[in-house]
Amino acid sequence: DGRLTFFPGNQTVDLPSINFMKRHGTVFLNAYTNSPICCPSRAAMWSGLFTHLTESWNNFKGLDPDYVTWMDLMEKHGYRAQKFGKLDFTSGHHSVSNRVEAWTRDVNFLLRQEGRPMVKLTGHRKQFRVMEKDWQTTDKAVNWIKEEAVNFTQPFVLYLGLNLPHPYPSPYAGENFGSSTFLTSPYWLKKVNYEAIKIPKWPSLSEMHPVDYYSSYTKNCTGEFTKEEVRNIRAFYYAMCAETDAMLGEIISALRDTGLLGKTIIIFTADHGELAMEHRQFYKMSMYEGSSHVPLLVMGPGVREQQQIPNVVSLVDIYPTMLDIARIPLPQNLSGYSLIPLLHEKSENEASPRGPRPSWVLSEFHGCNVNSSVYMLRTGKWKYITYSDGSSVLPQLFDLTADPDELTNVAIKFPVTAYSLDKMLHSIVNYPKVSSSVQEYNKQQFISWKQSLGQNYSNVIANLRWHQDWLKDRKKYENAIDKWL
Repeated sequence: DGRLTFFPGNQTVDLPSINFMKRHGTVFLNAYTNSPICCPSRAAMWSGLFTHLTESWNNFKGLDPDYVTWMDLMEKHGYRAQKFGKLDFTSGHHSVSNRVEAWTRDVNFLLRQEGRPMVKLTGHRKQFRVMEKDWQTTDKAVNWIKEEAVNFTQPFVLYLGLNLPHPYPSPYAGENFGSSTFLTSPYWLKKVNYEAIKIPKWPSLSEMHPVDYYSSYTKNCTGEFTKEEVRNIRAFYYAMCAETDAMLGEIISALRDTGLLGKTIIIFTADHGELAMEHRQFYKMSMYEGSSHVPLLVMGPGVREQQQIPNVVSLVDIYPTMLDIARIPLPQNLSGYSLIPLLHEKSENEASPRGPRPSWVLSEFHGCNVNSSVYMLRTGKWKYITYSDGSSVLPQLFDLTADPDELTNVAIKFPVTAYSLDKMLHSIVNYPKVSSSVQEYNKQQFISWKQSLGQNYSNVIANLRWHQDWLKDRKKYENAIDKWL
């Protein structure tokens, strides 16, 4: 969650490596994902293109495997390039359930797609390495810096992809089958300031926006939660962020030990945030701040120290920024703009042949746990969220200055603002058309998947994460699918 990297969010957990980057570099106060889920978000970051252009509709549908990324171009221009860890921007990954949940979101039924979120403490007070796989990946990156990068005569680019602070899928059977678990050790939990943890306000279920209700239900969050449960989920999530921060620290130390720190640009960001029980939800797949607002910090030669940048920026800006750093000419078709002028405080016009950076960012979502395509435009103090064709589901408008927790939808109170933001959004993307092509795609994908399984498709669905709901009234759900098709 990007809000943890600056005040007041940074009061909840000790993140020394993030603080080091802030002291010696720049933090972006308003950085957003272009799609709040893993694969589509990363597709935007690696391509520099909005989601409706890459057609990364869900976690299964990303970029083609041979897509030319900014790293490919840097390698072509003489950089030594290395990638470690989670990439997740090409098509074909993620579980069958993830796919089927995304394709069938247009079906008129409610099925729980997630286990109820829970927390688990593991290990002892000195246990430092909880997410072992991420630590091993970090070790590889550290060794590469110390053994290889230090000897290069040409410049290098290194990418390190971590899974933390993502909740863990838990191997429970029975009632908690498939639960997502916020897992940490006492070592990390003591980095969290329990007093500073805000317990989010929830509207009653009957007052929820219909799409929020669907999300909350499919994420198994419509039941009762005690304040202590909510506080713990949030605390364990923050502890997982602290462990991630320590991995960033290992990279900074390796660069310092090899004498490379002063001549290396470091960028820290994420594909999406985590709601951690805000708006009666956990996970991402939402345009609320906890899910869509990402961290973005930059330090290195030429980057101003202790700078806070309020401009809205997004992950599509990474592609042109990387090429700008490497002085590679930028392709004309990009959705993003280089961050270098902001980092160097140049006037926008002298810096970009495309003219000034727009005053808005766009995010969109077409995957599971949300029963409609969603589009978000953030500009100034406003966040405008609209769904599907723009008229069949009520839009939302939030004034983030007056209402940072996004509790009051003021779309009806400020119809002129809502209308002008909708018009602006239409000028960027013909969103009703995109929504309808996603619906068509979902149906076609589901039909070919169903045909590949014959009559067995219902059994397969029954054994996905939502099996308990499906098994209670199989015929009802099969009929709903037939009606949809």
